[in-house]
Amino acid sequence: MPMSHAKVIVNPVAGGGSIRRQWPRICSQLHELDLSFDYEFTKSTGHAIEIAKQALDAGYEYLIAVGGDGTVNEVANGILNSAHSDETVLGIISTGTACGFARSLGIRQNSAGSFSLLVSQGRTIIDACVVEYQNHRQQLRRFFVNEASIGFGAAVVNTWKRLPNCFGHTVNYKLRTTASYIALLTHQNKMVELRIDNENEGICACYLVVANGQYFADRMQIAPHATLDDGLMNLVTIGNVSKSELLRIVPTVYDGSHIGHPKIRERQARVIKVECADRLLIEADGEILGECPASFWVIPSALTVVVLEPDILVS
Repeated sequence: MPMSHAKVIVNPVAGGGSIRRQWPRICSQLHELDLSFDYEFTKSTGHAIEIAKQALDAGYEYLIAVGGDGTVNEVANGILNSAHSDETVLGIISTGTACGFARSLGIRQNSAGSFSLLVSQGRTIIDACVVEYQNHRQQLRRFFVNEASIGFGAAVVNTWKRLPNCFGHTVNYKLRTTASYIALLTHQNKMVELRIDNENEGICACYLVVANGQYFADRMQIAPHATLDDGLMNLVTIGNVSKSELLRIVPTVYDGSHIGHPKIRERQARVIKVECADRLLIEADGEILGECPASFWVIPSALTVVVLEPDILVS
């Protein structure tokens, strides 16, 4: 299969279910770019991983994910779990409710400009991260490309997953905002044991973020010093803050100034381990995976993605 022919993997329920309705327009725009492609809709959670693996086994070298962070994560996992990962390029049409990874790459959401990237020669090679975690007493592993979180952030994502996903992007976003405040009402900070490279630390934490990219959903610049291609993860620890303190911190996350807060710290690491005596959920790229204990590590220069220019990332 020539490089010019792409497999487009479409999540029809992304963006609050709006992608199924928008697909004819998106498909038409792709044809207008003279992009040679065929496409397949995902049918369930995890299906994009299988589609990606099958496409690479069939000889495709260019996969395009249409959806949000979860869709991109699945396609990336299909690529990174394949023997053909070094020969594969990932393109993104950012159309989901949460598109933090696309923003970390500098890709605008569902725009004509972002579509034109798909036929450009701009490429960059980024790091991928791995999380090893527990799920129903099994030890599992998962790649992630943008972020993973433990504590309050994962609790919020878990609340989001219980919401209906059929009202479109705007309503879906408002529902998620409301659910975040509901999650805050029941949240309790936990004592965690951290091993950061060769250093040990015990803290009472509200929220831990392991970041490859800078941005979360809704343009939150959660890890303002993270770089996708530096061979390192950025660990952001939000310590023993009260619920009222956390609410005051949230507006500062949009410009990254939360890092100046005395109970928040950002540092870099290659290996991170997290243990907790209590149950703590883990999410990665917006998907709930399992629970602690968890280990994180980085794989430098693991994934080739399409961007504006080979050396331009969001800073």
